[in-house]
Parts: sequence; structure tokens; C-alpha cells
Amino acid sequence: MLIWGALAVMGWLVAALDDAVWPLTREESLVQWLEAHRSPRWNEITAAMSWIADTRHIIITLVVVAVGFRLVFHRWRESAFVVAAVSMQALAFVATTAVVSRTRPAVEHLDVSPPTSSFPSGHAGAALALYGSIALVLAWHTRRRWLRPLVWLVLAVPPACVAYARLYRGMHFPSDVAGSLLNSAVCITLAARAILFAALPPQLGDVLDTSFRRRGAPIGPETAAQGRGSSDASAPGRGAP
Repeated sequence: MLIWGALAVMGWLVAALDDAVWPLTREESLVQWLEAHRSPRWNEITAAMSWIADTRHIIITLVVVAVGFRLVFHRWRESAFVVAAVSMQALAFVATTAVVSRTRPAVEHLDVSPPTSSFPSGHAGAALALYGSIALVLAWHTRRRWLRPLVWLVLAVPPACVAYARLYRGMHFPSDVAGSLLNSAVCITLAARAILFAALPPQLGDVLDTSFRRRGAPIGPETAAQGRGSSDASAPGRGAP
């Protein structure tokens, strides 16, 4: 609720002041400049960039990642974190577009305009929530510290490409993209504090941190504890360097 309220207020202010306050007054010119410098090749490239953040592909990727994390880390905690971050972002986005009315840039739109407000960008927000949460999990489990910046750098590419594509294709103003990225960053932070890094209640911890059954044996408290210990040891700072 607090995320939605803050994002809605930001949207109202942006919509009300976009023709009166710098740098909002320069946004239209920037989008028009991008329109003037379009080319068939970059139209195709940005279409592919935007495609990776379509709702269908975000959901498919999210499911694949959730299952993959379960198989790799032998527990549900990382999967639950990614799902929570993406879902929180989506809920805040939908709720905000329901109360904020901002028209899209007055340029040719290269994509079909969904019946939602220009603020915030759903594509850019979904991309950052998904790939940002994946980066946090992988960086957290990477023992070699020099690899962590590389993980963040590589997984920052998809959200950056999506953000640029939405501007290039005339679907959003820069402040729309900025609002969505801020929303996703907050959602990732809250989900990480509540799930990924949290000391969970025993019953919830047993669900999220229980390891795989081995050879059909039932999982009791001792087996679950061993599963949690094994997973914790794989996290940076919790196991051997």
C-alpha cells in the first residue's frame, strides 16, 4: 500500500508538472529526437528488446527461474523472493495506472498502446524486478567477490535495453521509465528483507528452506535443518571461502 501510494503521488506530480518544470519540460523533445533518428534496423532491434519484457515472456521466465533456483539451491527461499519482487512490482504498477492519467508521447507509437496510463512503464518495471532480483540472488551466492559486480553488470543489460526500447518506440517519457525503475528497486529491497535475508518463523522456514526428499524418505525436523544448513553454507560469508 505504501509503495502504491508513493508511486501514485509521484505519477500525479509528473502528470501535473510535465509542461511546467524542468527537466519534465524537455522530455517531449527527447522522445521526438529519438523518433527523428529511427531506422528500420533499430526498429527491429528495439522490438526484440521490448519483447523480452512482454507480460507473457516475463511470466515464462519467472517460472523457469523459480524452478531453476529450487533445483540449484534445494529450497524455495530464493524462488519465493523472485516471485514476490516481481508480483509486488506488478501490483503497484496496475494500481498506479488505475489512478494516474498521463497521455503517452505525441509521436508515432511503434507498439500497440495498452489501455493504461503512460506512467509508469510496465515493461521497464517488470524487467528490472525480474532481472534485478535474479542478480541479487546470484551475487549473494557467489563466493568470489570479484564476480559479483560482473553478475550485476550482465543482468543490468536486459532492463537497460527494455528502458531504452520503450523510449525509442515512443511508448513512454523518461520519467515514466524512472518511476517504474524506482518502484522495482523498492520492491526488490522489501522482498529481500522480508524473505531472502530474513530470519523466518519456524513453520515458514520449514516450508521455504526444506531440502529435497532423498530416495523417498520423509523429511523430518533433522533433515530440514540439514537442508537449511547446506543452503546457508552456499551463501557468501556463511561457508568456506
